[in-house]
Amino acid sequence: MLELWGGIECSIVRVGDAWRDQVAETGHRDRPDDLDRVASLGLATLRYPVLWESVAPEDPDACDWAWHDDRLARLTRLGLAPIVGLVHHGSGPRTTNLLDPGFPHGLARHAGRVAARYPWITAFTPVNEPLTTARFAGLYGHWYPHARSEDAFLRMVVNQCRATLLAMRAIRAVTPAARLIQTEDVGKTFSTPALAGQAAYENERRWLSLDLVCGRVDPAHPWHARLRAAGVSRSDLDDFLGGEACPDVIGVNHYLTSERYLDEGREAYPAHLHGGNGRSLYADAEAVRIRHLAGLTGPRARLTEVWERYRRPLAVTEVHHGCTRDDQLRWLAAVWDAAWDLHEAGVPVQAVTLWSLFGAMDWNSLLLRRDGRYEPGAFDIRSPEPRLTALGRAAQDLVRTGRMRHPVLAAPGWWGRADRFYTREREATENSLPPAPHATDAIPGACIAILAGIRPYGAVIGRICTARGLASRLVDEEALTTFLAEGRAWAVIDATSLATAASAKRYPGGTFRADIRAGGRVAGLCARASLPLLAFSSDLVFDGRLGRPAVESDPLQPSCLYGMSEAEREAGILSAHPRALIARTSLVFGLDDGSDEAGRILADLAEGFSRSFPRGEIVSPTYLPDLVHTALDLLIDGESGSWHLVNAGEPSRAGFAASLARATGLPRPVSPEPEGGRNTALASARGRLMPPLDDAVARFVAACRPRVPGRLAAE
Repeated sequence: MLELWGGIECSIVRVGDAWRDQVAETGHRDRPDDLDRVASLGLATLRYPVLWESVAPEDPDACDWAWHDDRLARLTRLGLAPIVGLVHHGSGPRTTNLLDPGFPHGLARHAGRVAARYPWITAFTPVNEPLTTARFAGLYGHWYPHARSEDAFLRMVVNQCRATLLAMRAIRAVTPAARLIQTEDVGKTFSTPALAGQAAYENERRWLSLDLVCGRVDPAHPWHARLRAAGVSRSDLDDFLGGEACPDVIGVNHYLTSERYLDEGREAYPAHLHGGNGRSLYADAEAVRIRHLAGLTGPRARLTEVWERYRRPLAVTEVHHGCTRDDQLRWLAAVWDAAWDLHEAGVPVQAVTLWSLFGAMDWNSLLLRRDGRYEPGAFDIRSPEPRLTALGRAAQDLVRTGRMRHPVLAAPGWWGRADRFYTREREATENSLPPAPHATDAIPGACIAILAGIRPYGAVIGRICTARGLASRLVDEEALTTFLAEGRAWAVIDATSLATAASAKRYPGGTFRADIRAGGRVAGLCARASLPLLAFSSDLVFDGRLGRPAVESDPLQPSCLYGMSEAEREAGILSAHPRALIARTSLVFGLDDGSDEAGRILADLAEGFSRSFPRGEIVSPTYLPDLVHTALDLLIDGESGSWHLVNAGEPSRAGFAASLARATGLPRPVSPEPEGGRNTALASARGRLMPPLDDAVARFVAACRPRVPGRLAAE
């Protein structure tokens, strides 16, 4: 049967004189209980690091094994079999690097020590993705030693593969039956006819590391002469020919960006995809976004290629996608289904590996920037204790039954939807959304029912659902009753309070009220139908007199009539549906029509009007798309109870206006405000999941710039 393995993102990457350690940055280094959490998923095999750089960072002979002794002993007690990695995108301790002729022998010494210290370990990946690492460190110059030449790249590939060969010799001197699980990122390059030569070059190059360890690079190999010209010795190449380093399992790592399309018609693509090879200028785009390549890309095609080329047992050794929770589930399902189908057809695919169980940090920039950009995995580390996500629950399902079950799997991921393609008429931007769904659209199957209230908020939620491939329907309470009775919804979102809360926030002396009875009725309908419910609430359930941001566990002390009614509404919802999810938020901005506070501030700034804020109130401005995306992730995760969802940052109202002015490049005609106002900001004790406010403001201004008056746009 196809197995599910797990993996901890463990890269130690050197950039200049700085080191990025994912075990430290994701907090795994300081959480021994993480291994119990892994075991709770039902996994039996775990890719796990005993990295050279972490054991002996400064001196190869000064080894500190304490952390690894503890963790590996715990793995044994838990019944988890490790596949031990020795270098993961790294260049070794400070005293060596990937171009150092001594690198292979140094790693072999480390490997021998690991085998002698832990003789019960029988599976190893001495070097993870050697060709990929050589590309980033030797061809593109991203990682240490920051070379930018084909010769350096080729020497790095051979150096790492030779390190693998010598490491396995050292390991097998202690553990003769030790297995080599050799990983590599496997993609493919497609192109227009004009760039067929470049595509052919890249498609030959992609096999180089696996060809080396499989003993295929003899004098007749198309890259043999090139390797020799780059300075690789004949004896080093001949050492592979006996097949001693041939993998027991080839680990295929495949990502949605692993497959590329080269097109000289660069104007059809976003500017960040423009590049070239020194002779030709072209766009280097994701192949999955090219219409005529549909059916030629994806994990099934690449696994089949690897099998047909090498005829060795296979495993998918990394499955991770940094995206929304629904697409994380869909990507795992897509890879699992591809592996399952090939396994059933007789291809020896042994396992699929859920990678980055505790997430990954800053991989969107290849670890080159320290943005704190976190991508969750089976667990989300942004809570006081790592929180099980829908991806983790899916892992439990796969271990138990071999199948995943979740309503979001009824639709394809973004890579399978028609709006993914690049066209010459449209440039996709990160913040663009597809048109809002119509209330009369016929949506087959179960969907998310959205109680919209005043339409702008519900429409934005519906559009975001559509952008995520989540079928949704805007309904009123009467239609919801019929909808649920017919089994046409798998979840309900009650957004009716958002507009009223915004008005109450703007006019604190007003007589606005939340609809207490309607909230309870909707919750009761969902509870009787056993459906998850997401409802929104307001920071006005707190009076701002704590002297700090309020967290979920603070007692409710409403600030006004609306806050009192909202507190009663919350209680009614949870009484009728104890598993309901209530997302409390604050000063929401990001409506398309500019009718929220941020829109009004921008309009005033554009006209040169001064804004005054008589109270020095501290607030938590919250970008509506971020709020909706985060709430949807929690809904899919099956979370319940109250969550405070606000962008990280607690400015005064005047400070928020100033940040908008900075983002637009305008002067800041904001009148000073008195000190000592209330702190009505929110914070979360359950997990800070939202991006920083400055980041949200920048994206908001970029998204609304086309409708900003001309003077503002020009300035």
